[in-house]
Amino acid sequence: MIAAYLVLLIPLIGIIFFAVADSKSDMGKINVYFNAICLLATLWLAINVLNQGTILSTSKAFLVDPFNVYLIVLTAFIGLTTSIFSAPYMAHEKEIGKLTDRRLKLYYTMYQGFMLAMYLVLTTNNLGIMWVAMEGATLATVLLVSLYRTPESIEAAWKYFILCGVGIAQALFGTILLYYAAMQIGDGSNALLWSVLYTNAQQLNPEILEIAFVFLLIGYGTKIGLVPLHNWLPDAHSEGPTPMSAVLSGLLLNDALYAVVRNKMLVDGATHSNIAGYLMMGFGLLSFLVGALFLHRQKDIKRLFSYSSIEHMGMMTFAFGIGGSLATYAALLHMTVHSLTKSAIFVTVGHAAQIAGTQRIEKIRGLIRTQPQVGWGLLIGTLAIAGFPPFGVFTSEFLVLLATMHSYPWLAPLVLLGIGIAFAGLFRHIQPIVYGEKPEGQLPVKANLWPVIIHLGLVLWLGLSIPGFLAHWFSQATVLISGSAPL
Repeated sequence: MIAAYLVLLIPLIGIIFFAVADSKSDMGKINVYFNAICLLATLWLAINVLNQGTILSTSKAFLVDPFNVYLIVLTAFIGLTTSIFSAPYMAHEKEIGKLTDRRLKLYYTMYQGFMLAMYLVLTTNNLGIMWVAMEGATLATVLLVSLYRTPESIEAAWKYFILCGVGIAQALFGTILLYYAAMQIGDGSNALLWSVLYTNAQQLNPEILEIAFVFLLIGYGTKIGLVPLHNWLPDAHSEGPTPMSAVLSGLLLNDALYAVVRNKMLVDGATHSNIAGYLMMGFGLLSFLVGALFLHRQKDIKRLFSYSSIEHMGMMTFAFGIGGSLATYAALLHMTVHSLTKSAIFVTVGHAAQIAGTQRIEKIRGLIRTQPQVGWGLLIGTLAIAGFPPFGVFTSEFLVLLATMHSYPWLAPLVLLGIGIAFAGLFRHIQPIVYGEKPEGQLPVKANLWPVIIHLGLVLWLGLSIPGFLAHWFSQATVLISGSAPL
């Protein structure tokens, strides 16, 4: 477990360093170093899990298994590539007067704080600590949303804080109900340890767990952005710094869904029914369709892709709700390719907004003529997230559709309809942004597009062929989550 402790220790050191660092130091580059070292630690951890299987710390406080280990590596990877993008991006924001030295320090401190909270959500074996870590992620990102201190950003931060605060309170009540159910079968010292609850799930009171899951789904579903609990998400994305939008869509939403799935596994074991799955299918399908429809109404480019995140998180929730090997495998793959694609898109969106000097869609035009790398990056990223073959999003969406046709064929037309509506909503906006007439005086900006190239290259690779080690992880996680035979 040394590697797991390092994964938590490195961002903790990062928080302390940036809190006391001299504002004249190259904080952007140092932030990259912290995240690079953390990625190496997660790879070490992944190799240990690959060789040894599930790892449980001596105190049972931390658990790393095939389900969370790949999410830990994904979190570290996106944290690193986003930090590479954010270094020149935030320096440019400071140059144009949108940030002071003090706020730049706050940004990098909270960046590491957010990463620490995400790692803790994924590695902890205690469902109570998982709740605390999710609340910690909320507090860190609230400060990032309000970083620019404009009236709009402060309003978005308060909206985010209040809505997610109410949501996380529901998750707390659900966690208390889990504790109550566990206390009926044993002592309280291990009552919130997921490994203990999972082993003894058949002895837990099914009625209590069903009620608990309703609160947990509402609470963590607020963080996922499930409709009608999604109202904070577009505002937080549009008003905060763009690197924050990349990690919100790429990491926070995944980790909240991870918490829901962990609790679903307990409910499935206690009730021997798919009641938790039906709830996830309902909320997921509603979010998928509403997110797709709202793409057509957006006037802010960051809000546009935030509704795309709502749509895709809805699809993942729907797939996990279906259950079974195929749907679970598809959901795991979709978590991966969506995170990679959406974080790459927000990199290009950030540069596009800097080029145009605005986030208003109707004023961002002619990117390919002004700065071809940014224009092509945004176009290819949009093709990938819309589900064009041969990108990985096409593969995962196709697998979700197949699973739907197999288990609930009458819902398949709704899935196809949502995909079609989302495609139309994205490209009615992107076509003029990329190919429209270049405004007079529009100039290129200093851009770091290596994260875009790497992410979209990986998504293309996953669409053509899933590496053996990753397929092995997905298969093991599928067995753990669904209890079904691997594909």
